[in-house]
Amino acid sequence: MPTPSFLSVLRSPRIWLLLAVGFASGLPLWLTGVTLSAWMKNEGVNLKTIGVFSLVAMPYTIKVLWAPLMDRYTLPFLGRRRGWMLLTQVLLMGAIAGMGLVNPKDSPFTMALMALTVTFLSASYDIVADAWRTDILTVEERGLGNSTYVTGYRLGMLVAGAGALMLSDRIGWSQTYFRMGLLMGVGIVATLLAPEPTQVRPPRNLLDAVAHPLEDFFRRRYAGAVLVFLVLYKLGDAIAASMVTPFYIDLGFTNTEIGALSKGLGMVATIVGGLLGGVVMVKMSLRRALYLFGIGQGLTNLGFVALSLVGKNDLMLATAITLDNLCTGLGVTAFAAFLMSLCHKRFSATQYALLSALGTVANRLIGSVSGYLATWMGWPLFFSFTMVAAVPALILLRLIPEGAAMPVEDDPPPAPDAPTPALAR
Repeated sequence: MPTPSFLSVLRSPRIWLLLAVGFASGLPLWLTGVTLSAWMKNEGVNLKTIGVFSLVAMPYTIKVLWAPLMDRYTLPFLGRRRGWMLLTQVLLMGAIAGMGLVNPKDSPFTMALMALTVTFLSASYDIVADAWRTDILTVEERGLGNSTYVTGYRLGMLVAGAGALMLSDRIGWSQTYFRMGLLMGVGIVATLLAPEPTQVRPPRNLLDAVAHPLEDFFRRRYAGAVLVFLVLYKLGDAIAASMVTPFYIDLGFTNTEIGALSKGLGMVATIVGGLLGGVVMVKMSLRRALYLFGIGQGLTNLGFVALSLVGKNDLMLATAITLDNLCTGLGVTAFAAFLMSLCHKRFSATQYALLSALGTVANRLIGSVSGYLATWMGWPLFFSFTMVAAVPALILLRLIPEGAAMPVEDDPPPAPDAPTPALAR
């Protein structure tokens, strides 16, 4: 079979629908995080209460607990994946707009419940959106498809962050949240236009939906080694991530400089890196992309080592941030494609949520000790260590055989007249 050209992949309507699907996924994140914190601060809510509100993000961490429900049950409209996508999007539209009806100072508990509702629905939408793109994209489309999705996701964050903050100065916070809710319509239109993945036999019951994804994965050869790789691949970045802002402040950079370069320039570089990774991966094997992009992720921390030795220097900071975020975008694209390649289509919602959560939670736990490491080592040695921390994953990748832990899609598709399992069954 001939290798598809970049243009043939680019012409696939699935690729561009992912931009809107990603936008709808990224939009709610900051509306219950930094943007909501800004609204609460404007209303005079105390810092302790604002801090407690960070707990509303918990559904994003534990979403794997209800992912099996979305693998097992099919709603009676639009199919197994798009039905759940449409339902969560419509409910998110109402819940985000509903936040605009509540004053966080007068009714903090009600606002917390509304924000928690949004994060639960958003995490649920992420589960099924990840499953949909895992099921719908061909192997050749995964790189560019993931980069397009991530670009949409970050555009959603940008609109819900900088866009909402600027809009609130003009029309107030309530009207801003009403407008943000309406923007979920972008994802709804994409869901209605999107194709439903080829039907596969879903889990027979809820117990099967919980147990079989684990059994299916762990009976594969080298499954344990692949799990270790998932934890190690972003290890260096996880250790460095929570320390970069204190590092910038230590060097004497102002909050304005950090915001403009780290958040503004950094987000642009991440988007460019993701798109570049997607383009390159049309012709490059997934394994090679993981290896080369992993090397890039590690080496770019050399920019922070140089900055720690030079001291406060705007050009050096901009260079370090650009290179780091560029390679982060490359790495995220390849890593997401690798996660998709590990998922069996019968359980893609559960397996993707489980495998992505494993790497995220493990790296957060490891990253929690980064402050102790930075204090003990000092900045130059600390960032040198984060470079070295990228090496074990690359060594392990070389040792794991090609195709290790990949699923065997051996389930025959249902007959054309076979009924679709309904939620009520």
